[in-house]
Amino acid sequence: MNTQTTSKHRSVYLVVMRTGTNVARAIRVFSRMPYSHVSLSADASLHLLYSFCRNYKPIPLPATFNTEIIGEGTLGKFSQIPCEVYEIRLTESQYARFQDIIVHFCDNRKQYSYSIIGLLAVKFQIKRNLERKFVCSQFVAHVLEECGVTLDKPPCLYSPDDLRHLPDARLIYRGELNRYYHDLNENEVSVFPAMHRAV
Repeated sequence: MNTQTTSKHRSVYLVVMRTGTNVARAIRVFSRMPYSHVSLSADASLHLLYSFCRNYKPIPLPATFNTEIIGEGTLGKFSQIPCEVYEIRLTESQYARFQDIIVHFCDNRKQYSYSIIGLLAVKFQIKRNLERKFVCSQFVAHVLEECGVTLDKPPCLYSPDDLRHLPDARLIYRGELNRYYHDLNENEVSVFPAMHRAV
């Protein structure tokens, strides 16, 4: 779908990926799933990705809500990042809600943190109150649910692999993340400013 059309629908983009960090490798071994990380973007060009991840490139903690930029920070460490990109169509009102949620997380970033226990909750499907602690997949599921996207279980139970199978998610790309990004027009203006960027 071309997000520049005058359609009454907009889209957000779900990106599942596999980096080469030690933590990512451990998560894949632990989960036995092909992808260890997931982010959301407001546009198909993926100028900014929104997720819960490490604050500083060399160390996994501390971690919280961050914006990620392809080719920078942790995503800049690897020339090959296998990924899948999914489009999720939203109504105009749902898209406006998505924008409000992202702004909220940007403005209140220090109130949130990464949930180590959340990794276990996802693995063993233990329902728990997310409150202000998320792993990446719980954050993405939470945002989508808040926007009115239908989920088949609570956001706290979602893994990156689960999000690949959402009924409303349409696969638009499977391949290497850097290639996808650089093949698109990098001069387009992002919907949101770069703030609280993971480094």
